[in-house]
Amino acid sequence: MYFYLLNFPEADKYDLSALRLCVSGGAALPVEVMKAFEKKYNVVILEGYGLSETSPVASFNVREQRRKPGSIGIPIWGTEMRVVDDEDVHMPVGALGEIVIRGHNVMKGYYKRPEATAEVMRNGWFHTGDIARMDEEGYFYIVDRKKDMIIHGGFNVYPREVEDVLYAHPAVSEVAVVGVPDEALGEEVKALVVLKPGMTATAEELMAYCQERVASFKCPRIVEFRDSLPKGAAGRILKRELRS
Repeated sequence: MYFYLLNFPEADKYDLSALRLCVSGGAALPVEVMKAFEKKYNVVILEGYGLSETSPVASFNVREQRRKPGSIGIPIWGTEMRVVDDEDVHMPVGALGEIVIRGHNVMKGYYKRPEATAEVMRNGWFHTGDIARMDEEGYFYIVDRKKDMIIHGGFNVYPREVEDVLYAHPAVSEVAVVGVPDEALGEEVKALVVLKPGMTATAEELMAYCQERVASFKCPRIVEFRDSLPKGAAGRILKRELRS
């Protein structure tokens, strides 16, 4: 929604001066999009996080004064969140792992699906499938979905990090980064890009832009330009369709 409002060509025709606060959740909000929206509409966005299994909120940037752009905030009342490894060992501050949640808002299980419930509910904790880190003040930062991680020549590449870099390029309107099969390296990093109206950029330019900002193994080796990206009813980019 924020992306579309930011790029709405007739936005100046509407008076939004009564708008005081916006919230975001349900899908990743690139920091560059957040900053541009806040500048254009002079309003603050507070980002949170949750799933249907957490009824549906788990964490939030609860106060404007202490918000951290790019983070999903701190756990809400009555909720605990941790970052754990594949063996469910609690990870230290700054380390990457899977978010697990427990509290009064967490579901008891999937209706008549005991096997699916057992996969995500272990030792009283709901396993989200989201990779994140926690800072020294207890704020959480989503890195990516566990299933979206790209393994490139033995290195782990999290698409969202690369997407955030490309979103900062002045010509880029939308971007999705996915892994595609590669005989030598297992998976190659591919970026699918929609350019802003009237703007131009080459694949080589965008690849060089990434090379200056992230490790070489994370940079896309394939860049494909598209007029639009497939989205679901909630506005999320459907990466499964981009991998096929």
